[in-house]
Amino acid sequence: MAVQPTAGLSLILRLELQNSTATFGRLASTIGEAGGDIIAVDLISAGKETVVRDITVNVYDQAHGKKLVAALAALPGVKVINVSDRTFLMHLGGKIEVHPRVPVKNRDDLSMVYTPGVARVCEAIREDPSKVFQLTIKRNTVAVVSDGTAVLGLGDIGASAALPVMEGKAMLFKQFAGVDAFPICLDNKDPDAIVDIVTSMAPAFGGINLEDIASPRCFYIEDRLRERLDIPVFHDDQHGTAVVLLAGLLNACKVVGKRLEDLKVVVVGIGAAGVACTKILLHAGVRNIIGVDRSGALVRGEQYDNPVWQWYAEETNPEGLRGSLSDVIEGADVFIGVSAPGILRVEDVKRMAKDPIVFAMANPVPEISPEDAEPYVRVMATGRSDYPNQINNVLCFPGIFRGALDCRAREINEDMKLAAAEAIASVVGEDELSETYIVPSVFNKKVAKAVSRAVIEAAFRTGVARRERRDLLEV
Repeated sequence: MAVQPTAGLSLILRLELQNSTATFGRLASTIGEAGGDIIAVDLISAGKETVVRDITVNVYDQAHGKKLVAALAALPGVKVINVSDRTFLMHLGGKIEVHPRVPVKNRDDLSMVYTPGVARVCEAIREDPSKVFQLTIKRNTVAVVSDGTAVLGLGDIGASAALPVMEGKAMLFKQFAGVDAFPICLDNKDPDAIVDIVTSMAPAFGGINLEDIASPRCFYIEDRLRERLDIPVFHDDQHGTAVVLLAGLLNACKVVGKRLEDLKVVVVGIGAAGVACTKILLHAGVRNIIGVDRSGALVRGEQYDNPVWQWYAEETNPEGLRGSLSDVIEGADVFIGVSAPGILRVEDVKRMAKDPIVFAMANPVPEISPEDAEPYVRVMATGRSDYPNQINNVLCFPGIFRGALDCRAREINEDMKLAAAEAIASVVGEDELSETYIVPSVFNKKVAKAVSRAVIEAAFRTGVARRERRDLLEV
């Protein structure tokens, strides 16, 4: 699959150039011939003999960037002063900070926000613990918790290296839903210890967003925290992916004219995301799901060392199909991939049912290249932003937590997730729906509001909301 230069791999080259159009012409030609994409040219200083410019260039990867810089350094009349990576510049000093909501301008203000006035607020919460939601940040604050064991596609890189991702997650919470989130990266891989740590710090938070925790430990940690806490616990890698997947599938079925209950669905990759996708599809009414992992299709009656696989085998594959992906994909309406690049072959797609739907969500390289699949697939979705129909968790988690916090839900249950998926799907109007537009843009401001409203309604309907409906008028 061809890879295009992106803003995520963008360099700012500070160059001293001989002050002539010929020099700049050679520079631009060299960048183009080397495969770079010039985004901006800025003048820094100018003299009679030389000029200093910042040239912003998109490149494929770090190796490509080094090769391009070397080519420029070899040009006559060009001196490379400095090379900056725009992504690293954006991370200098971290991406988030804390701001006070009220100013402290004098001694009187200080006496109310801190001692002695704050003591009366503490006493009020001690007498009525529910007031912590009214009088502290708890009502609007989420902990983004990771142990750094399954970060993006990088794997187990540790707590410190995971911090930039968790900061980014906190930024998205704030930008898309006004939720204050804080990254908590734990230098601990003991699931029981993680449960104890998160439980101990829970009084400061209105919700817990688990992130980038390896399977199968993520299932255990989430289950134990849900048992011990009375605030929402949501593992986004599982449930966020599942919610957006279902939203896309609801609209894809409209495009191809099929019903959920009639689908044959093959899921490849029975980890955190694959299991969650399967659970929400079953809850939504899909009856025929076959899970495939490295050992082949999971089959009822077989014994598996992984207890999650054991559950999966007992709840899916009603026809007892056996074998590899190629063996079980015959006649499938939907392929869902949360696994690895190249798993799905063109020959496999050709054997699917009429108007096949393919969700190839491995990142950054999907299970099958969209270019290869296009002639044979009716609806194609990936996890990438440079192709149509991106299955992106940002469509889900900000609105889900916004709704859960606003109604003070004790948990985020299956009905709330289903409602969120339906809300995301509903943002795409009937007049907009097409093979290349089944999920809205992550920048569509209607999404978080629609998801929040739907989640609140589902929370009240299922009895997990702790606020009165009339109180929500204050939100």
